[in-house]
Parts: sequence; C-alpha cells; structure tokens
Amino acid sequence: MNKALKWTPAPCAYCLGTGKVDKEMPAKVAIDYTYLTIDLPESEMEKIKEGDTEILEKGRLHELFLDDLIKYAENHFLHNQMDAESIADLYLKTEEENALYSVERKSLILYVEKIIEFKKAEFN
Repeated sequence: MNKALKWTPAPCAYCLGTGKVDKEMPAKVAIDYTYLTIDLPESEMEKIKEGDTEILEKGRLHELFLDDLIKYAENHFLHNQMDAESIADLYLKTEEENALYSVERKSLILYVEKIIEFKKAEFN
C-alpha cells in the first residue's frame, strides 16, 4: 500500500487499530482508500465506511490533489533544483483562491521536504 506520502503515521483508520473489520467493509471501501485517515471526524469516517458516494467522491478528489501536489514538488525539485521552501512559496503564490484544498505554508514546506526525501531515497 504505497501511501507513505499520503498518510501520516498513525493507527489504522480502516480498522481503528484493531486489525479487524466487518467482512462487508472491503466491498464498500478499498483497504488503501487514501482519504480514510484517523484524523477525520468520526462522522465522516462512518460515512466513508458506509459507502456514502458524496464523501467517496470528496476522497477521490483529495487523492488527485495529493497526486498533483507530489508531482508538482518532484518536478520543481528535479528540474529546477528548488528546495522545499521555494517550492511551497511558488505553489502558494499560484494557488487559486477557489482551490478545492488549501494548505498553510508551514505544513506545505514540511510535506514538500518529505516528498524530496522520498525522491532522494529513490536515487540511492
């Protein structure tokens, strides 16, 4: 489940750290569903587990956002030799006001640093 750049280290939100789920659960929600994280409100986690189409679509869009952000950071790191702070500042400067997901600068810099670390590890 290569989700290291999409999930933060925490107990499993799928099974709430128990290692057990209802047998119907995998039919409703993929085990590697990116949006299902332990830091979501419990009501939203339940909607995901129940297969709520609106929430599942929100999660699909969130994963696309993360995929694009990862590619954006990797591209600027590899092709423009930019550091995490510069990449974050450029992203925030060009982020649309009506962007679906907004990020704060400090968190974005930390996230881009993590992306760069993963990219560097691929070369070693």
